[in-house]
Amino acid sequence: MGAVNSDTIVECEDVAWFRDGASLAVSARGAAATLARRLGLSSHRAAEVALAVTEAATNVQRHAVDGALLLRAVRSRDTAGVEFLTVDSGPGMADVAAALVDGTSSAGTLGIGLGAVARLADHFDVHSVPGRGTVMAARFWPRAVNGDAAAPGASPVAGVTRPISGETVCGDAWAVRTAAPADGGFRPALVLMVCDGLGHGPLAARASQAAVKAFHAARDLSPQGVLEAVHRALQGTRGGAVAVARIEPGTKRLLYCGIGNVSGFLVTDDGRKALLSAPGIVGAHMRRLRTFDEPLPRHGALVMHSDGLTERWDQRTLPGLLHHSSLVMSAHLLREAGVRRDDAGVVVVKDAW
Repeated sequence: MGAVNSDTIVECEDVAWFRDGASLAVSARGAAATLARRLGLSSHRAAEVALAVTEAATNVQRHAVDGALLLRAVRSRDTAGVEFLTVDSGPGMADVAAALVDGTSSAGTLGIGLGAVARLADHFDVHSVPGRGTVMAARFWPRAVNGDAAAPGASPVAGVTRPISGETVCGDAWAVRTAAPADGGFRPALVLMVCDGLGHGPLAARASQAAVKAFHAARDLSPQGVLEAVHRALQGTRGGAVAVARIEPGTKRLLYCGIGNVSGFLVTDDGRKALLSAPGIVGAHMRRLRTFDEPLPRHGALVMHSDGLTERWDQRTLPGLLHHSSLVMSAHLLREAGVRRDDAGVVVVKDAW
């Protein structure tokens, strides 16, 4: 993609995870239609969103193992839209291209097929590994009566959070901003934060949301400056583990500073390099902060995640993953390494340098 700017940054708000079950398609369809109308999409566009969600959810019901659908609102500047994501653990699709051919549809659905879902969506991506699982993502922006859309561009940053089983709120959160480049060039820097509020449930969510608020208010957008601002904001809360990354596209440098169990990796097709964080609890006690400076790998990605994902994932076992969107990458890593006994959050940056 071209240079990152504020128009390419998409903010998201999770509405609900829907687990596989007899009511999945009906529940997800109703929630999607309601969300689309609430966000101001036309009745026709809302119906298209509901139709696409129904096809995707029924596909999960009939063919997937341990499937789920995430519904959320997305915003870019003054434009709001709907996004959904499906994740499952098998059996996968041996021929994704064939599944996207018109007329190929899950038995018992409305028959529009995944190819039509792809056309209805403004952004669509699917990646499947036979025997491992499938991730599909679709985003819908408003459209005019004639079908024209002024859809914001694809975002280089995307992430997924999932609450611990039995909770509806998540103590993991992430946020992203653009900043003036340190080298005085024309390509803005990208600043990303991941926070894992201690524990889980409402009190952990309160800490992570305080971190997000402090992140957006911070004036010093160096990783150390952001961490210090978040540290002050988290005093009086449970605190959390926090990592901040600053990507300088002009010089292809990454600045990284972290406290606690947030993992960071620079990833390529050939392997990954771990980024270091120091022990401590942001909001309670931090060691002296140290920022690490790393070169950004060509055709690579930055992955950051909470300890709600183990580090036992290997992108090399998911052929072609790095050629897919940041959102699909994030969801595949959650599917591969996420644990149910803790909140989980993962963010990916790619095509930003």
